[in-house]
Amino acid sequence: MSEQRTPQQRDAAAIRIYPPLAPVAAIIAGTLLDKIWPLRPGPVDPAQEPVASVLAWVGGATLAVAAAGALWAFWIMRRSGQNPDPRAPTPAIVDYGPFRFSRNPIYLQMVLFCVGFAIRKANVWLLLLTPVTAWMLQKWVILPEETYLEHKFGEAYLAYKRRVRRWL
Repeated sequence: MSEQRTPQQRDAAAIRIYPPLAPVAAIIAGTLLDKIWPLRPGPVDPAQEPVASVLAWVGGATLAVAAAGALWAFWIMRRSGQNPDPRAPTPAIVDYGPFRFSRNPIYLQMVLFCVGFAIRKANVWLLLLTPVTAWMLQKWVILPEETYLEHKFGEAYLAYKRRVRRWL
């Protein structure tokens, strides 16, 4: 018979949601709300060609920056032998690359992706849901990860927390 492990004994963060679900849920909800009850960003019609072109370009650039930032963070994690999945054990603290600027660069890029998608589609609902996405990531993913990392790495992680901000 296998031994049951308590959450404190499990070598992984006790996250409450799988992180990509937060931005995916926001994008789906924002898209549905925009179809049911469209909100427009002020007196300018986003369907007008010049405005649509600017929104598409700015939104596309934001999406590209988010994708590049996420790929950089994934690459650094893989190169260091880490699994980017927070449900997997963390063998070491990664504090270089994008992790010098943010303790959570992948989650930051998820939020930025929501912003880029909202701009590109002129979707005010998604822009309004983006802070909810950040809150969900912080409450249900980041805080449990921090508890796990503090327990596992102690002073080394606390020193990293003092040097690097949670988001940016």
